[in-house]
Amino acid sequence: MIDLHTHTLLSDGELLPVELARRAQEKGYKVIGITDHVDSSNVDFVIPRIINACKDINKNWKIKAIPGVEITHMPIELIKSTVKFVHSIGIKLVLAHGETIVEPVIKGTNKESLLSGINILTHPGLITLEDALLAASRNIYLEITARKGHSLTNGHVVKMARMSGAKLVLNTDSHTPENLITKDFAEEVLLGAGLDKKEIAQVFKNSEELVKAILKS
Repeated sequence: MIDLHTHTLLSDGELLPVELARRAQEKGYKVIGITDHVDSSNVDFVIPRIINACKDINKNWKIKAIPGVEITHMPIELIKSTVKFVHSIGIKLVLAHGETIVEPVIKGTNKESLLSGINILTHPGLITLEDALLAASRNIYLEITARKGHSLTNGHVVKMARMSGAKLVLNTDSHTPENLITKDFAEEVLLGAGLDKKEIAQVFKNSEELVKAILKS
C-alpha cells in the first residue's frame, strides 16, 4: 500500500509523524507521504519538522516516509511561488488542495495548481475536462480519495481521467488512525469509483511510478 496524502498534528491531524508512520506500517503500508497543510503562515515551521521526522522513520523502520506538503486554500495568485519555495527548502512531494465540493475552495484553484508544478491534485471535485487534459499534459496525478465527503466526486474524476488520459492515484487524506486503510479496502474504494480490475492495478502502479520519480529527483 502506498499513500501519498496524510496529515499529522503539525497541521490538522491527530498524530505525531512517527506515530502515523508506525500505525501505517502495521496496516501494511510500504510508503507514506506526510503532507501537512501549509500556507504562508506556517510553511517555514512545518517543513523542517516533517523532514526531520521522515529522516528518523527512514533510518529506523522498513516503511518509507516521504516529506511533502499540501498547499491548502491559498489565494491562487500565490500557489506558484509557494510551490517554488517549498521545493527550494527540500520538499519533493507537493500536493495542492483541489476544488472539493464539500469546502469553499476558490474557483480556479485546480487550474492554477496544475500550472504550478505540483505532483498531485487532491480531491479535485468536479474537475473540468480542460483541467484534466492539462493534468495529463503535465504528468500530474489526479487523486481518487478514501476521505469521507471528498470522495463524493470520485466517479466524476474517473470519468474525466478516462476522457483526458490523466493518471490517477488513490490516497486516504488521513487525519486520524481510523482513516488509514488496507490495500483490500483501497481496492473497494476504486471499484466504487467505477474502475475495473485492470484500471485498479494501473492506479497502484501509478503510485509506484510517482514514488520512484520522487526518490530519483
